Amino acid sequence: MTVPPFDAGVSTETQAALRRILDRFGTVTGIELLTGGMFATTYRVSLAGGTRVIVKTAPADTDRLLTYELDLARTESLVYELAAGRPELLMPRVLHTDFSRSILPVDVVVATHADGVALLGRTTATGEPVATQPDLLQDLGAVMAHLHRVTGSEFGYPNRATGLVAPTWPEAFGLMVGALLADADRWATSVPSAEILRALDRHGAALAEVTIPVLVHTDLWAGNLFVDAVTGRLSGVIDPERAIWGDALFEFAGADQLGRGPVPSALLAGYASSAAQPALGTPTGDARLTLYRLYLALVQLVEIAPRRYEGDWVTEHRAAVNDCLRAALRALA
Repeated sequence: MTVPPFDAGVSTETQAALRRILDRFGTVTGIELLTGGMFATTYRVSLAGGTRVIVKTAPADTDRLLTYELDLARTESLVYELAAGRPELLMPRVLHTDFSRSILPVDVVVATHADGVALLGRTTATGEPVATQPDLLQDLGAVMAHLHRVTGSEFGYPNRATGLVAPTWPEAFGLMVGALLADADRWATSVPSAEILRALDRHGAALAEVTIPVLVHTDLWAGNLFVDAVTGRLSGVIDPERAIWGDALFEFAGADQLGRGPVPSALLAGYASSAAQPALGTPTGDARLTLYRLYLALVQLVEIAPRRYEGDWVTEHRAAVNDCLRAALRALA
């Protein structure tokens, strides 16, 4: 892929700042603003000699962030550092961080470029999405299992600035849900708060079964995955800024955030090849998965207002998310 020397969408001021940040790695020969993300701003930067790196910056306007989104770039850096020395996690390496907000008025993470090509939009010779192929799903399940071998000492979002951390999973998850409901009030987004809190209370015992906080990416959809261009097998995992210390079952909701049906068998087979079979198919396991689907539907609903989503797609998206939220509440009742 040919990268334009300097993308017209990158201001001269930002170009100068990126040069200052990357000066230690060599001469910047090209900067490309990557599109497709809805939260961070990401640049692919070419250096003299042909090396490419990724520079990611978090939004500067914290007034328009949801509670859990505070300082997410620092979580991304933390996860990449935890993944260092674990090649089975297929994650980039952190090369540099700048959290001083002195060169750019935002947190900055510089990382290696992921191996392979972006999975999103890739199809097989017969026109089927590569993301749904059994081999790819098995690869993803295995990566999930490897990721969940990384354990922490407390539950919730790693960045304590959010305040969404607790010694037990029911406490942490309750804080996470409560923060979203408060964000909904702040942004005048109508949500069935009373029903959600009743569902959370009803299934507290199921959440209490989770006693070891494991590292959960929470966002393993096709847009955050890379594949080998020749084989189509999984080769890279990016964007772990929304990671939590929590329940491994959360990962299956995060990989399909508008999903309602069974988790794909190939994904479960890949997971079981590298770890114990997850507790799906049990009343409490299924209840937990449904709670996490409810949570992610709530995230997608509440973020619409602060992110100022626009376009014809928004009405359809809001309806789909609301449908998922209602389906989860019905199942949990």
